Amino acid sequence: MSNGARHVLGVVAGLLLPPLVAAGLWFGVGELRLEAARAFQISWPAVGVLVATGIGLAFLAGSRLSPVASLLGGLAFTGLGVLPLLAALGVQQPPDYLLPNSLEPGYLTLAYTGLHLVLGVLLLVVSLFPSRWRSMAEPTVYSPAYSEAPSPYLPPQSGAEDATRPMYRD
Repeated sequence: MSNGARHVLGVVAGLLLPPLVAAGLWFGVGELRLEAARAFQISWPAVGVLVATGIGLAFLAGSRLSPVASLLGGLAFTGLGVLPLLAALGVQQPPDYLLPNSLEPGYLTLAYTGLHLVLGVLLLVVSLFPSRWRSMAEPTVYSPAYSEAPSPYLPPQSGAEDATRPMYRD
C-alpha cells in the first residue's frame, strides 16, 4: 500500500471510529451504571458494546494503517476531556439535552472522571512515534560480494541432493 493511500485510509478511520468509540463508551458505561444501581445486575449487552469499543480503541491506537487516525481521535477525546475543566473555570457549556437519554449518563460519568482526557492523551502520544509515520520499507536486494563459483571445500553438485541434511555426508 502506498504511503498516500495509507494516510487517506487513516483519515477515514480517524473520522469514523472516534465517534463510534465515544458512543460505545457512553452507552456501555451508562447502561452498566444504571443497571447496577437499579437491579444490582450486569447488563450483558453493555459489556458486549464495551468489548467492541475496546477493539475499536485498540485499532485506533495500534494499527499500522496511519497515525492520522489516532491523531484525530486523540484530538477529539482531548477536547471532550477539557470540557469539564472549562466548566470548573466558569466557561459556558453546551446544553445537556444534545445527547440521547441512553448516552447522557455514560458521557457524564466519563467526562467527570477524566477518562476522556486520559484516552485523548493516550491516542495523541501513540500518534507521535516516528515509526508510525514511516511507510513500510521495500525489501533491500543485496548483490553478492563474492562470486557464484562452487566452493572448493564442498563436494560438487551432482543431481538432486537431499535438502533436509544440514551437512554434506560421504
